Amino acid sequence: MFVSDILFETATALLANKARTGLTVLGIVIGIGSVISMVAIGTGTQASVQSRIQSIGSNLLMIRPGSQQGPGQMVSQGQGSAETLTLEDSKSIQSSVSSVAEIAPVVSSNAQVVANGRNTRTSITGTTPDYLSVRNVSMGSGQFFTKDQSGGLARVAVLGPDVVDALFGDTSSSGSAVSSVDPVDVVGKKIRISGVDFTVIGTTVSKGGTGFGSSDDVVYIPLSTAMQYFSGSKALSMINITVSNEADMDAASEEISALLRERHGIVGDDESDFRIMNQSDIVETATSVASTFTMLLGAIASISLVVGGIGIMNMMLTTVTERTREIGLRKAIGAKRRDISRQFLAESIALTFFGGVLGVLLGWIAALLFSKFGSITTQVSFTSVALAFGVSAAIGVLFGWYPARRAASLNPIEALRYE
Repeated sequence: MFVSDILFETATALLANKARTGLTVLGIVIGIGSVISMVAIGTGTQASVQSRIQSIGSNLLMIRPGSQQGPGQMVSQGQGSAETLTLEDSKSIQSSVSSVAEIAPVVSSNAQVVANGRNTRTSITGTTPDYLSVRNVSMGSGQFFTKDQSGGLARVAVLGPDVVDALFGDTSSSGSAVSSVDPVDVVGKKIRISGVDFTVIGTTVSKGGTGFGSSDDVVYIPLSTAMQYFSGSKALSMINITVSNEADMDAASEEISALLRERHGIVGDDESDFRIMNQSDIVETATSVASTFTMLLGAIASISLVVGGIGIMNMMLTTVTERTREIGLRKAIGAKRRDISRQFLAESIALTFFGGVLGVLLGWIAALLFSKFGSITTQVSFTSVALAFGVSAAIGVLFGWYPARRAASLNPIEALRYE
């Protein structure tokens, strides 16, 4: 039997019952489309997480107070709640560890901010001017506070874009911000943080969330001011450090750990009262979580693909039953088992092929729509498309093999007698 004959008979058989063929193909379309769109969402999420974490700075080490119980476990005390890091620790690291390029101690808290007849609860970050370069923060308007202001109890503030919109943006009747305000117009405005007056001297550029809270929903104030008015102590919430060379990250981490243990009087196997987080470790962990999320989405979507394959098997078994006399007649005039098997297998593969093509288009369109109306930019990769086609072909062979084998094994005499 020639290939052209197989293709012609396949088309004739499938078009003989258009409704059943269409419904069977639809199952494959939904399955393939679901897999591609879900994997695209997962891949886009993974890329977004990596990009946002890397945007917090390069060659970054973050030191937080509190002990770590073991690899991959969180601290035993609330984040930043233990008062084990001090400004003196920060100064000692800067003067003693040669591989440290820049350092930015931080005191953080949450507070109610009032301005322009509105109020919002946001994160208050007290820090030093080096925070800009250490955490890769860019100014949108005005300026960041100076070293003199940072150490001189100056009541000046730099606002993140979310805070700007919440306090000064145009609002709807419900009170929520519906449009942004020009950041330049905000400079010089007065705000009140927990009853203390501040002057806005600048605003930052939007960076989005990083997995550690939004860097847009924050008010930056001088470190000394934060300690005086909000923390009431010299304890730090975090120390951000930029290492000069990426190759020195591990060595710098070990040197800082040894220095802090010595300063805090921790000896032997006693647990450290601080923890050092490496940016590359954070990226690796987040990537691993995002990859697992992508695999989970793909696995869930694959269930519909298996259901589509079962639909193909059901259709082909029904077709074999309906065409029993035809099969008997073909065998009676000389058709061999492999000819019958090839014919029904070709029909099964044709169903999955057309379903695969339409499914790829559906998945691609769904991913584009999600990118347009969702908050994540999806990524449809060639690998996912190739994998979808491969799985589609495998389903055609796998779920079409048994019906084809059953058709080929029919006894021609009994088949001709079938009513």
